[in-house]
Amino acid sequence: MSRWKPPKPKSSPYITVQGYQTLETELKQLWERRKDVTAALAAAAAEGDRSENAEYIYRKKELRGIDRRIHYLQKRLPNLKVVRDKPGNSQQVFFAAWVTLEKEDGEEVTYRIVGADEIDGDKGYISLDSPLAKALLKKQIDDEVIIKNNMQTTRYYINAIEY
Repeated sequence: MSRWKPPKPKSSPYITVQGYQTLETELKQLWERRKDVTAALAAAAAEGDRSENAEYIYRKKELRGIDRRIHYLQKRLPNLKVVRDKPGNSQQVFFAAWVTLEKEDGEEVTYRIVGADEIDGDKGYISLDSPLAKALLKKQIDDEVIIKNNMQTTRYYINAIEY
């Protein structure tokens, strides 16, 4: 048995204006944080034996994480397509829509369809690549959406669409 796994499918390159600004701000903050970590790392390295220096080991690990995220953002930001315009038909679900859904039991939930880099469950942001978002695309108010997975089938009814 091998450990080979097929590569993950690439996420969609779309992002909202706010999401793009958030990533740019994060990149700037990471560069500032990197300066502080580099200075702390140099101070820890000057203390002597690095093999038993916990501060040195911790700062190296922290710097590696910061550099990894900076590298990712520097590669990802130029490839993103910022969606600025509202769709022509605001009665259908498209990217960046706020969609209010009603479950079978009457409970209402609201989601916003965003790019893969903006996902936030606490805010109700779901990825354009998620099964629910794919099922919602191009649907209209009062349409029924059925999501099936291995364990259950869930029905939603679209109550509202906002941009």
